[in-house]
This record gives sequence, structure tokens and C-alpha cells, in this order.
Amino acid sequence: MKEMNETEIIDFLMKGTRTGKLATVREDGHPHVAPIWFVWNEGKIIFCTGDSSVKAKNIRHNPQVSICVDDESPPYAFVIIQGTAKLFDKHKDLLKWNTILGGRYMGEKLAEVYGKRNAVEGSLLVEVTPTKMISEKDVTGW
Repeated sequence: MKEMNETEIIDFLMKGTRTGKLATVREDGHPHVAPIWFVWNEGKIIFCTGDSSVKAKNIRHNPQVSICVDDESPPYAFVIIQGTAKLFDKHKDLLKWNTILGGRYMGEKLAEVYGKRNAVEGSLLVEVTPTKMISEKDVTGW
């Protein structure tokens, strides 16, 4: 197993348009996994979601989450982040972060449009503070 160092992890997380797979736990104990658009900022994962989303409901109930980001092409690699999520409504930087997410995943030409469309009433900013990170690069060993 070839683990990544911290710099490699951050580079891996921010490369291209890789999505995260966010795992949360429903009130009834069942797991829920959903794709997220995210960025890494100052040691935290940042993403946005709707106030009434399953993600938000689950985080309110249990803020412990896990996020998997993987490279689905050989030689394969992944980062798994375990952490604590915090929800922010009416965050002063909601437009800023939605615009950054739009730029990353939709391209710079659509960043501002995406940001304005999504930084509306009922939108939440989510910060995940990692408590553990597991990584592997060159999974195939080739």
C-alpha cells in the first residue's frame, strides 16, 4: 500500500472535477451516500447543499461523516476523509463558495451564474473538519 503525504492528498482532492461521495447516517441508522461538489480550503472540505436535503437532515442528527474521493482510472487512487460536519445557514460567504464550486465543476465562464443560482434562501454551507484521512495511490501496483 502506497499512502499519500499531505501535499499529495490536497493535490489529489483538488485535481480536475473529481466528486466526493459523502456518507451520512439517517435517523433510523441506515447509511446514505450522495455525490458532492467540494473544495479543500484551509484544512477543511467545503460544499453546499439545500436545507431540506437528506444530507442536511442527516448531519443535523449526526455530524459524523465520511467522504471518499477516488480516481477511477488505472493505476487507481483514493482518499477517504472521516470528519465532523458543521452546517451554516445565511453564511456571508455562501455566494463566494457557490461561485468557487461553479468554477471548478462548470468552468470559469459559468462560475458566477452558478454561484448566484445556488446562493439563495434555503442553501447551506457545509464545512467538514477531518479527524482522520486514509489514502492510497497506485492501487494496482503496476
